[in-house]
Amino acid sequence: MSDWILYLLIAVALAFATSSWWGVRRLKALHVRSTVAGEAYDSGLAQQRVAVVLNPVKGRAGEAREMIQRACLAAGWDEPVFFETTAEDPGFSQMQAALAGKPDVVLVGGGDGTVRVVAEALARTDVAMGLIPLGTGNLLARNVDLDVNDLHGNVQTALFGRQRYIDTARMAIENSRTGHYSEHVFLVIAGIGMDAEVLADTNAGLKKAVGWLAYTEAGVRHLPGRRKKVSIALDGSPEQIRNIRSVLFANCGLVPGGIDFIPQAMIDDGMLDVVVMSPRSAIGWLLMYVKIMFKHSGKLPIMTVYRSTRVVIKCPEPMPTQLDGDTSGEATQLTVQVEPRSLLVRVKGQVQVSGATAR
Repeated sequence: MSDWILYLLIAVALAFATSSWWGVRRLKALHVRSTVAGEAYDSGLAQQRVAVVLNPVKGRAGEAREMIQRACLAAGWDEPVFFETTAEDPGFSQMQAALAGKPDVVLVGGGDGTVRVVAEALARTDVAMGLIPLGTGNLLARNVDLDVNDLHGNVQTALFGRQRYIDTARMAIENSRTGHYSEHVFLVIAGIGMDAEVLADTNAGLKKAVGWLAYTEAGVRHLPGRRKKVSIALDGSPEQIRNIRSVLFANCGLVPGGIDFIPQAMIDDGMLDVVVMSPRSAIGWLLMYVKIMFKHSGKLPIMTVYRSTRVVIKCPEPMPTQLDGDTSGEATQLTVQVEPRSLLVRVKGQVQVSGATAR
């Protein structure tokens, strides 16, 4: 790689890091997400049975447990029942046990992976999910306008807040080379290609030290690379052949750093925003960066966005995939479909319950 390209990549990474704080401040003034602005309603429950799926190794997990117990006690409710995840089981059996107790709300304390597992179990039920964000990305929490640093406020919202239905999406992953097949729910953004490569190659120690900024370092290292040929079919239309670096499937578009990656992606519109990225050089990546950061409405041939309810991607060779920031194996075919208004989520709002108020 020539020196000028290396310097350009470094400059892009630095610009991203230093501008993120500015994006946080612009976001509330310029864009109100439909999950926050749309209709939410009171649960109507004077008493609630509360289950909590908690990742005990996350920072502040113990503090979250105590806050939840105190809040339920103050409201005069039964003791909340806690189910702790393990390295071997990120929440599947814990959710089965939680649902067996017929809870009115399931609180999830952990990162994006734990949230996905709980959401998959609660989708298409009338049991609400309350978010206690304890991870690095906390993607869904950001997209429903929670302050991911306000633990007390999030506990209050999860227990006493209003609630509303949001869309979820399901991705079927097939690998013809290995015979593997699996299906997974995601809530924010899934993808195939370079985005998954970056997630797989992010330094764990750096991620622990600086959080989501660690993805920037890995992203810079993966910017050089070849495009790969895939076929894309939207809502049953004829396949189109594209040379891509990444294809993203967005249920909503707010990512860490206050960046509204896909401003038009709304979490309750019954649609997916499919982003096909095909830059050939560092200049292409820079143009995409500028478009995203400044929310430029002009068309960019190397970054096209389609709206669809169902997408099928086929690849001649296996490509890595990701779901809400977690790697999910390689695929030669993906089928992604939105599931409208399939998950009930607690959001901010004032509700008075036995002397406890959520804001």
